[in-house]
Amino acid sequence: MILTLPDLIDAANLRTVRALLHNAPWQDGRESAGAQARRVKNNQQLPHDCAAAEHIRTLVLERLQQQALFFSAALPKRIFTPRVNRYSGAHNAYGAHVDGAIRMLPDGQRVRTDLSCTVFLSDPADYDGGELCIADTFGTHAIKLPAGHAVLYPGSSVHEVRPVTRGERMAVFFWVESMVRRDDHRRLLFEMDMALTALRTRHGESAETTALAGSYHNLLRLWADT
Repeated sequence: MILTLPDLIDAANLRTVRALLHNAPWQDGRESAGAQARRVKNNQQLPHDCAAAEHIRTLVLERLQQQALFFSAALPKRIFTPRVNRYSGAHNAYGAHVDGAIRMLPDGQRVRTDLSCTVFLSDPADYDGGELCIADTFGTHAIKLPAGHAVLYPGSSVHEVRPVTRGERMAVFFWVESMVRRDDHRRLLFEMDMALTALRTRHGESAETTALAGSYHNLLRLWADT
């Protein structure tokens, strides 16, 4: 499932983020890549411990806590530390790859990359190219969202960032280990949750919505690993 999370970062916070990134200490993005990814990765990233990265990471994690749609779709157990990247000039693309299945947090904990997420920081009008292309069973989806919007998609997907031919594309990226490992199980739970929300909004609480909510939670109880 590929899902857009609109307005994860609002306009005021975007202005703060862009000011922080104006003179940021960018470094070669390949330093954090595995052996396969290093052959196709050609971008820049902020050092994990720089002030700009720490501020942006805190902001994104705070905003995720307020995003009910993210929780419903991801059912997060652990979130890999968000990082910031840039595509521009000679460092302008990331070829087709699959993200590594396990990532290591700074404290030594391991995160299984069930879901990948990209938060766009640059306005689409400010750069050409740079589409995030995600392949699934229905074909390849080219995604280029407004600044502040995010896209959530299965970590198992083959994906790439097409070359940026004008301007610069900046984004936050991270991975999520879900309480529910299987993508098809998460999708079923998400669809049930969205349908229940719509029914309650339209008709209020009823015996039927209570029964459906019970089915949702019984499935979550069956599939979740906490």
